[in-house]
Amino acid sequence: MKIIKIILIVLVLAVAGVLAFATTKPDNFRVQRSASIKAPPEKIAAVLSDFQAWKAWSPWEKMDPAMKRTYTGEPKGKGARYAWAGNSEVGEGSMTITEAQPSRVALDLDFVKPFEGHNKVVFSLVPKGDATEVTWDMQGPSPYITKVIQVFCDMDGMIGKEFEKGLADLKTVSEK
Repeated sequence: MKIIKIILIVLVLAVAGVLAFATTKPDNFRVQRSASIKAPPEKIAAVLSDFQAWKAWSPWEKMDPAMKRTYTGEPKGKGARYAWAGNSEVGEGSMTITEAQPSRVALDLDFVKPFEGHNKVVFSLVPKGDATEVTWDMQGPSPYITKVIQVFCDMDGMIGKEFEKGLADLKTVSEK
């Protein structure tokens, strides 16, 4: 009985420690990746501003090809809206393009599942010789549950590799 009591005390202290440590995590997160693509910014921005074209390069599209997709608002560019509902890897949410220019495509990214989240995504496109430097940036608030998760793995570790895959596929699509 004494061993069980000690184990329970240690377990409670460990949980309390994780919860306390979570409060020290930042209030916001940021994930950013860049790639050089041999295509003009206008061509890349056209792909980014068309949610229908995301099927060819977005890593989340490949995680659940059977996900339900809904396109509303403008067909392309500012005001275009895309909503999805998929498996546990892609969750459920929506994106709305808030800015679409050759140098910048910005969108609001709102998650419903697995957790509610409201993030800002910006694709910056900077010409560099015969190529374009594309930077994919996502920022958002870190509510307490996110901070607890970040005790074990941070947002960059969770989705940074997906950004890299997406940029590699965007490169392939844009350089055709």
